[in-house]
Amino acid sequence: MPDGVLLGVEDLRVAYGGVQAVHGISLEVRAGEIAALLGANGAGKSSTLLAIVGAVKPRAGRVMFDGHDVTGLAPDVLVRRGIALIPEGGRVFARQAVERNLLLGAYTVGEQSVVRERLDEVYGLFPRLAERRTQIAGTLSGGERQMLAIGRALMSGPRLLLVDEPSLGLSPLLVDVVFDALTSLNRRGTSILLVEQNMAQALEIAARAYVMQTGAVALRGSAGEIRSSDHVRQAYLGL
Repeated sequence: MPDGVLLGVEDLRVAYGGVQAVHGISLEVRAGEIAALLGANGAGKSSTLLAIVGAVKPRAGRVMFDGHDVTGLAPDVLVRRGIALIPEGGRVFARQAVERNLLLGAYTVGEQSVVRERLDEVYGLFPRLAERRTQIAGTLSGGERQMLAIGRALMSGPRLLLVDEPSLGLSPLLVDVVFDALTSLNRRGTSILLVEQNMAQALEIAARAYVMQTGAVALRGSAGEIRSSDHVRQAYLGL
């Protein structure tokens, strides 16, 4: 892989039975950047993420992380290597308290001092979670559950975050809170692959972007190039 590339996806193909969901997608995320994977619902974005983290076995292709082939490795192995997925919809352990959810995210961490330090960092990033640390997660608002899902992923100390549709179902105000948090994490050195239908918002924080259509990459380039593309503006941004 080229120097500086943390994640490299090469000709990845994903199928469910006889239905091809991802048709030979290639993309990369450089160390320290936010890359956006954009497209309408059903374009194959989530299937791409699931294949990267080993939750779905790819039909073909290769996933490289930090110079190593990690194609098809189990999700828990990839967590230990530094990749964390924040799934769509802010999924949490609904019957567990907020802090218990966060601690479950640190199952790969052996040192309690590190766990406590990361817990403090999450509460610093999301003060609302600190206020609700004893509250049952299933009673949180949608925005709070999204914060908790992000916080739980951060407890493993990832170098790369895969974030699936973080704005889904949130009010504009909470979307801003979540995107500000992702920007803050990136400034601290965490690389991010962001899957979003809200293209305008994603392109505000991403360095590069890939636009998927029916399982393949239709456009790629810097966020500025994608944002200024007449095709993207008309077909996806409604401008």
